[in-house]
Amino acid sequence: MRAVLTWRDKAEHCINDIAFKPDGTQLILAAGSRLLVYDTSDGTLLQPLKGHKDTVYCVAYAKDGKRFASGSADKSVIIWTSKLEGILKYTHNDSIQCVSYNPVTHQLASCSSSDFGLWSPEQKSISKNKSSSKIICCSWTNDGQYLALGMFNGIISIRNKNGEEKVKIERPGGSLSPIWSICWNPSSRWESFWMNRDNNDAEDVIVNRGFQEIPSTLKSAVYSSQGSEAEEEEPEEEDDNLEEHNDILAVADWGQKLSFYQLSGKQIGKDRVLNFDPCCISYFTKGEYILLGGSDKQVSLFTKDGVRLGTVGEQNSWVWTCRVKPDSNYVVVGCQDGTISFYQLIFSTVHGLYKDRYAYRDSMTDVIVQHLITEQKVRIKCKELVKKIAIYRNRLAIQLPEKILIYELYSEDSSDMHYRVKERIVKKFECNLLVVCANHIILCQEKRLQCLSFSGLKEREWQMESLIRYIKVIGGPPGREGLLVGLKNGQILKIFVDNLFAIVLLKQATAVRCLDMSASRKKLAVVDENDTCLVYDIDTKELLFQEPNANSVAWNTQCEDMLCFSGGGYLNIKASTFPVHRQKLQGFVVGYNGSKIFCLHVFSISAVEVPQSAPMYQYLDRKMFKEAYQIACLGVTDTDWRELAMEALEGLDFETAKKAFIRVQHLRYLELISSIEERKKRGETNNDLFLADVFSYQGKFHEAAKLYKRSGHESLALEMYTDLRMFEYAKDFLGSGDPKETKMLITKQADWARNIKEPKAAVEMYISAGEHVKAIEICGDHGWVDTLMDIARKLDKAEREPLLLCATYLKKLDSPGYAAETYLKMGDLKSLVQLHVETQRWDEAFALGEKHPEFKDDIYVPYAQWLAENDRFEEAQQAFHKAGRQREAVQVLEQLTDNAVAESRFNDAAYYYWMLSMQCLDIAQDPAQKDVMLGKFHHFQRLAELYHGYHAIHRHTEDPFSVHGPETLFNISRFLLHSLPKDTPSGISKVKILFTLAKQSKALGAYRLARHAYDKLQGLYIPTRFQKSIELGTLTIRTKPFHDSEELVPLCYRCSTNNPLLNNLGNVCINCRQPFVFSASSYDVLHLVEFCLEEGITDEEAISLIDLEAPRPKREDRQREIINNSSQILQLVETKDSMGDEDPFTAKLSFEQGGSEFVPVVVSRLVLRSMSRRDVIIKRWPPPLRWQYFRSLLPDASITMCPSCFQMFHSEDYELLVLQHGCCPYCRRRKDDPGP
Repeated sequence: MRAVLTWRDKAEHCINDIAFKPDGTQLILAAGSRLLVYDTSDGTLLQPLKGHKDTVYCVAYAKDGKRFASGSADKSVIIWTSKLEGILKYTHNDSIQCVSYNPVTHQLASCSSSDFGLWSPEQKSISKNKSSSKIICCSWTNDGQYLALGMFNGIISIRNKNGEEKVKIERPGGSLSPIWSICWNPSSRWESFWMNRDNNDAEDVIVNRGFQEIPSTLKSAVYSSQGSEAEEEEPEEEDDNLEEHNDILAVADWGQKLSFYQLSGKQIGKDRVLNFDPCCISYFTKGEYILLGGSDKQVSLFTKDGVRLGTVGEQNSWVWTCRVKPDSNYVVVGCQDGTISFYQLIFSTVHGLYKDRYAYRDSMTDVIVQHLITEQKVRIKCKELVKKIAIYRNRLAIQLPEKILIYELYSEDSSDMHYRVKERIVKKFECNLLVVCANHIILCQEKRLQCLSFSGLKEREWQMESLIRYIKVIGGPPGREGLLVGLKNGQILKIFVDNLFAIVLLKQATAVRCLDMSASRKKLAVVDENDTCLVYDIDTKELLFQEPNANSVAWNTQCEDMLCFSGGGYLNIKASTFPVHRQKLQGFVVGYNGSKIFCLHVFSISAVEVPQSAPMYQYLDRKMFKEAYQIACLGVTDTDWRELAMEALEGLDFETAKKAFIRVQHLRYLELISSIEERKKRGETNNDLFLADVFSYQGKFHEAAKLYKRSGHESLALEMYTDLRMFEYAKDFLGSGDPKETKMLITKQADWARNIKEPKAAVEMYISAGEHVKAIEICGDHGWVDTLMDIARKLDKAEREPLLLCATYLKKLDSPGYAAETYLKMGDLKSLVQLHVETQRWDEAFALGEKHPEFKDDIYVPYAQWLAENDRFEEAQQAFHKAGRQREAVQVLEQLTDNAVAESRFNDAAYYYWMLSMQCLDIAQDPAQKDVMLGKFHHFQRLAELYHGYHAIHRHTEDPFSVHGPETLFNISRFLLHSLPKDTPSGISKVKILFTLAKQSKALGAYRLARHAYDKLQGLYIPTRFQKSIELGTLTIRTKPFHDSEELVPLCYRCSTNNPLLNNLGNVCINCRQPFVFSASSYDVLHLVEFCLEEGITDEEAISLIDLEAPRPKREDRQREIINNSSQILQLVETKDSMGDEDPFTAKLSFEQGGSEFVPVVVSRLVLRSMSRRDVIIKRWPPPLRWQYFRSLLPDASITMCPSCFQMFHSEDYELLVLQHGCCPYCRRRKDDPGP
């Protein structure tokens, strides 16, 4: 480090304080009662500022650069703008000693002899706090949270932003050691540096890997009992998460000591004795160095941990103030005699290099060793000024002011970065250059070289003729290393450490600046003072070549004939005697290893990856493939490797080509080389044939064909051109018209036409070559139906594969007629049936099925499935029946039924259940399944009736508008309530039925029934949307009388008994047990009575008797009374003359009743003859069921029965529903469909 005076000036009065404007352009000085403003660039006094009446003691600039403040003995503080205008003034009770701006909030702290104040632009008044002693100095922490006050009584008080004391530090000297200057480190990242700082001085190195989360400049130093410590250094990065307690306070007192403290008040390390009274202390911007001045009349530079590095500038009087220009190495010094000095500090580079290890000085006291390949770094903390560095293999020498430290690596591993102290030479040395060997150090002082052992003993000394300009260790056995020395007089020598005699290698006319020797020690490169690079042959002393514009040179350690040199902003690479390859590069070349060039630029060294493409191509141009390969191994691009491989392959250097192709992983060429090598092993020696193969692989087809022809292998040329679809060229190599070769050529030509999107030409070629399948594929892919049919008609029926392919494509192209023709030609009836089914040509399929019954299943099963998919379920069932698939028919309907229930389509569910029942009835004709199917029939019939009725209830509760009247809903609710089994069918809600019943009963006056329904609802889970209505209905029904309207009471038409609305027996009469017959639309009781035929009367006879409609003669009423224990029966006595006007059927209703069991009405032939056809309704069930007969008791009230589902309706209702829906509302039979 050296200080260069930039400018100097002298004021009339003592310089008490200095402040830089944050941008560094201006300097404010407190001198006498005035402020002096200087231009820092040239020392021009810009303007004196007058405002104080007495001596100005202090000045401070705000961090934002908008204002600065000055404090004076006149007890006042003046705030100035950056335009040098005073804008505010306030006073204290005593003279102002120091001022300081908060770096974050720009709050101003002003301190006097008895108090201190805090002012900010937002405040109207100054908040002041008393002090127990005179305040001499103050400083804010970096985050602006705390203010440190240095007092005359030796106490440091740390206050928060409100002035409250948080920490109090009492110095041991008390009032004998007044705190004259304090300063917080501007970088709060140094606390980790001070950890364990109390350990003894040592030089052993420990590589610390444990602080990955902290930037390298912040890592804690861990010291052993032997010496200093080394850390792995990683890329520097910002760390904004450090807390305020990481701030370090530097304290200088008049006890002549320098101390450091944490924010908590804990002292870091021990006091450092200064031997003078310090008057000012100041940090560099980044906190890496400290400036200290005082009674010793000079400014000293210290490290951040208090190690003195040197003197900045000696003065003629006490130094009262010194400051560092922001973000620079410029320092200003103010003295008691008014002298102002402005210095520039220049830090020289101290470094050493050996192969891939570079050691350099950092922060003046540290040494960083960098591995240029792995980028790994270690820091060695020496805690003293590092003067010289030398590195060689596993040795590292560091010269300190009073000693030299010799380090060694822990292991022989080339990537090991763990250093430890091997020896110490505790002695002061003066030298220009320092070199270290395995067992010696070499000191260079002008013309003299001294060789010292690691114990410090001088073993040898060499005296040179001229000044030594360059020295380098060039290797050798331990203790016998060779040194390459360049002198100012142009002499170049080789010296061995164990030999007193120097060997003169050569002598040139110009002074030496840089030297290097090639790897084989046969060539020597020299850079002289004229910036010329000269290369000599060491043995013959011959100048091989020279190049201009060089400032440094280095041989490639892996290639004898390559060197590089730098100069004029360019990097020059030279191989053998070829021309120089040049590229831009700043700095000095210091090493060349493989493809890496090590370049020193300013204070840092970097490894630059330089492709060796240019020298490789220079060797390739001269067909020097092996040399080119050696260059490529140093580092070239993949493209360069491919070029090398191709050139070597064409030059038939298969060994080099193979290595290069392996590098780029080009398997195709490796296979070619492998095949050529195998052929050479078998005895082939025709290089023309080998080269032809190479040309064909490279795409040089015409050259390859010429070589094939020249070597007598025309067939290979034909095959090559054919594979390349170059048919015109291929024809030139055809033989004597061999049909096989011609056919092969046509086929390949067709393949090519197909690939180049000329399908018509390809089809014609394929047909001419007999490749019908390929022709059919092209026609099918392009949809050429006519061409396909032409091919199919020309083919013989024995060629099944192409015919089948034709038919498949015709079917895909929606030409079923042509496909059918093809299948018929083949005789493939099964495929023909499948074609008709897939194209839904059912008539043709049925016709084919009639002729060939074995295909019945293949036709009717898909037909049934198609019908079911198209909602044609009746036809689907018939189709399933025809196919004998009854189980599938039932499954289809069951699935449809389940879906309808799940989707709340209850009318559809009723319809599907009715269809299921009829399906089961059909199956019941099979005696083996009769009983099971009849059971299912009755079960499905009941479900159909339930879902048909529940559909109205569901619509009433879910839809806002109902199509059914109150009486209909009332009747349906009663019907469902009486008909529901214990296990309620899926989808049917008992709550909705009871709710509807209760609601309609109340509306129609059936209050008792309504109350019963509401009571039943209380025991059921009620959906939320019904709760309010049901609760309200339950309450309001209590206000109604407890009876039902007599108009609603159902009448039994057999026994004329009035039945209760709530019938425990269900839908039968409570007296005669006769089942009620309900209308399928209004659900009121129809005036029908079911009767049975006497034994022996067949259905056909009954129909014929009813159709007779014999007139009734007058007869006398004759009755016979039969009395038994349980009932009374009145029976007609039939005599010849007993026939009268009374209806025999009605008479049977009146007198054949009584008892708890149901007794059906049985009629004789006489009664049947008396009936009118229009009064009798017959349900003509198919076998195995018997017909059911019903007699209408009110002939004038017309009743209609659906001939399909046998459901009864009032005629008017039925006609209206059929008009509305176009079909029966129950079974959906259309009115124009024929009966069953």
